[in-house]
Amino acid sequence: MSEPASFYRHHVFFCCNQRPPGERVCCNDKGASELRDYAKKRVKKAGLAGPGQVRINQAGCLDRCELGPCVVVYPEAVWYTYIDEEDIDEIVDEHLVNGRIVERLRIR
Repeated sequence: MSEPASFYRHHVFFCCNQRPPGERVCCNDKGASELRDYAKKRVKKAGLAGPGQVRINQAGCLDRCELGPCVVVYPEAVWYTYIDEEDIDEIVDEHLVNGRIVERLRIR
């Protein structure tokens, strides 16, 4: 029996965890929710959103906040950090559209 095709070509999870002040660092303190919203709009505007294409989702803590903000792209399981909209644009254009990993933003 063959494996079913993935519902999405790429599934992207943004850590948007928010901790109380004074606790461990969290991605939302670094603008994760706003940049997730930007990524969603960018993917929709590019016509990449929907079944068989790209899905942008919010996640709770992905436990890599000290390296973040962080995002993970499946099915490749590539982890990225980012700072601004330009970084998100590069992840969308290079990884999601062209299938090339953005090494300068990759978390190892």
